[in-house]
Amino acid sequence: MSLDPAGRVLDVCVVHTIHPISRPAVVDSAIDKRSVAGPVEVAELGLVGDRSCDVTFHGGADQAVYAYDDAEAARWASELGRPVPAGWFGENLRVSGVPVTDAVVGSRWAVGTAVLEVTIPRRPCAAFARWMGESRWVKRFTERADVGTYLRVLRPGHLAAGDHIEVTDVPDHGVTVRDLFLGSSVSAMDTLLDIEGFAPKVYREARDMAARARRRAAPLDAV
Repeated sequence: MSLDPAGRVLDVCVVHTIHPISRPAVVDSAIDKRSVAGPVEVAELGLVGDRSCDVTFHGGADQAVYAYDDAEAARWASELGRPVPAGWFGENLRVSGVPVTDAVVGSRWAVGTAVLEVTIPRRPCAAFARWMGESRWVKRFTERADVGTYLRVLRPGHLAAGDHIEVTDVPDHGVTVRDLFLGSSVSAMDTLLDIEGFAPKVYREARDMAARARRRAAPLDAV
């Protein structure tokens, strides 16, 4: 049974054009994603017809699908004074009615005939900043922390714009994607590390953020 039947996919987006982006070396980027019509097949590594150029930091089974909340995009559009159309942030799914950045890690979404699981936050990079063309973009995006979420594919299938998002499971640990992005709570990171069954990159992120939090706290502990 759906825990939040109001969720909906507004747009499904795949790569439109590969762009060379300087960061400062010139690299190819698949960030230019745009809406497509009709059901789209979603496989273990993401949407058929999509791709990632930098597979070290994007794509793979744990980052197969990237979702972004339409309400968060609207806030950016207001601040930037220009539209932020679906796919502009490189997302595959522009969605509404469900927590995205504030989704609990490990939550499961039934969308169309596919089942997806919330994994890790999107971390802004130099290529994203170049694409946006906004001053201090990485810092601004980081400070806002409306970063969206990656999802892994638990059951391949098909999905389309207009499909409902049924949140079929929300783990009771309560740690959200935003918590994982900020990493300010060592106890929250340790909670994730103590639970079995998450995507491998969840543990990588939790370990890294716990280590950073401990380093920030170390001088205070020494006083």
